[in-house]
Amino acid sequence: MQDIQKPSGHTALLVIDMQNAFFEDPALAAQRENLVRHCNELARSALFLGQPVYNIRTVHQRDKSTWTLNMLDDDQGFLFEGSEPAKNLQCLEIQEATEVIKLRDSAFWQTDLRERLARDGVESLVIAGVSSHTCIASTAADAYAANLRVWLASDAIASADSDLAATTLELLNKEYRQKLVSTATLLSARKPLDSRHDHDKDAGFPI
Repeated sequence: MQDIQKPSGHTALLVIDMQNAFFEDPALAAQRENLVRHCNELARSALFLGQPVYNIRTVHQRDKSTWTLNMLDDDQGFLFEGSEPAKNLQCLEIQEATEVIKLRDSAFWQTDLRERLARDGVESLVIAGVSSHTCIASTAADAYAANLRVWLASDAIASADSDLAATTLELLNKEYRQKLVSTATLLSARKPLDSRHDHDKDAGFPI
């Protein structure tokens, strides 16, 4: 078991790319119901505790000014501003979240997320959403670079490629000491201290 110091300061929840376009993939569509349920549980818990919740969405312009290399190479963009595919899944309950629009995999790349977190006194993150090996991984790596401790909500994170997802999450856990924790465990860890199990008290979960 890794010796993870309990973080000081506040914790924020990042819900990443829970947008219609990504769930057009059958592999992700099959995971949508469970994924949304866990994201909603985490968001409700965070808001109840007064913790910041950030709704991270990827949005592009039709004029190609924001396109990635792959999009330019294929001459095919997506997630266009104002389009239905770029919107959040309708059943996602994060209307009270602060929205951050990103152009690349990482939620930190050319956004004001780091500044927002600093203003809120955030020192640790719980990350949920899609996809494990791209936007989740890039955001988690940049959080590590910013000295933010990260808890990856394992059953609130998904990918269309399960093998690649498992390898990526294992890498984040081993190299960056980012804990892989179930939604149920995270929610349990946020109960009053005297009602938590001993292993939760010692694991350094974000409260």
